[in-house]
Amino acid sequence: MKPLTLVHLYPREMNIYGDTGNVLVLRRRLEWRGLPVTVVPVSVGDPLPADADILLGGGGQDAAQGEIGADFAARGVELRALADDGVVMLAICGSYQMLGHEFVTQEGRRIPGVGVLDVTTHGQAERLIGNNYVDTADAGRLVGYENHSGLTTLGPGARPLGTTQPGRGNNGRDGTEGAVRDNVIGTYLHGPVLAKSPRFADDLLRRAYARRGEPVELAPLEGTVDSVAEQAARVAVGRPR
Repeated sequence: MKPLTLVHLYPREMNIYGDTGNVLVLRRRLEWRGLPVTVVPVSVGDPLPADADILLGGGGQDAAQGEIGADFAARGVELRALADDGVVMLAICGSYQMLGHEFVTQEGRRIPGVGVLDVTTHGQAERLIGNNYVDTADAGRLVGYENHSGLTTLGPGARPLGTTQPGRGNNGRDGTEGAVRDNVIGTYLHGPVLAKSPRFADDLLRRAYARRGEPVELAPLEGTVDSVAEQAARVAVGRPR
């Protein structure tokens, strides 16, 4: 079987709150099952591999306003083409915001996104911070950590990843968290989210194989791998913000 190609966007710059762990989780869940995998880091100026199966991006400090934001914007045509082709994408926080139409700063400055997701984000002074969980229809409960001041609103071309508690999630108002369009998923859950959400991790892998026309039966992981992850999720949910 051809290795699954995981593309890691900006591994050094966009790794706040352990987001690189999402790449490690997917790689290890494949390796534990004896399935081949290749991880391709992509930094500023590097080409995106043509055979990408899953693209992962994390969060970073003011990423959209610096070198990363300019490089991300320059990839707009290619990222939209990958999304249209069904490539699986998991974008966290800053990467999630840049996949949208635009980020409007507190001062009113408009920073264009790439328009992969039908979302718009506005900055504010107050931050949404703390452990958070999201109940989803497809992958059950996702558990992570949020820390953002960008408030995101979904347009008709995206649906929420799931629902969350008041004062959290996309904007602290409407009870939504994250956004989904086909195989593209954005969320504010750091942590890394996949370490405490094994069902979600396997769902991403299944999507990638299905896109290639290679549906794979992902056998349950033996031993304590997922039981430890689920226990960590329960502990995180019970911690105060």
